[in-house]
Amino acid sequence: MTDYGLIAIAAGIAVCAGLGTGIGEGIAASKAVEAVGRNPEAEGKIRTMMILGIALSETVAIYGLLISFLLMFVFPSFIG
Repeated sequence: MTDYGLIAIAAGIAVCAGLGTGIGEGIAASKAVEAVGRNPEAEGKIRTMMILGIALSETVAIYGLLISFLLMFVFPSFIG
């Protein structure tokens, strides 16, 4: 029974990857707004780079969620 508790704790830790992703995306958006404020002519390039960076960082949260689902639903079937 303690195996299931440890799996739940591991799944919770895996989901915490989304915390860092959210902070990183907020910082990226704030820096992009600052850059557009300084140089409005480069808004298109800045927006493109921000969206690309946010999309790449979002994959970390998706991987954490995937690992969490695997731990919660697939791994217990191997235990018993």
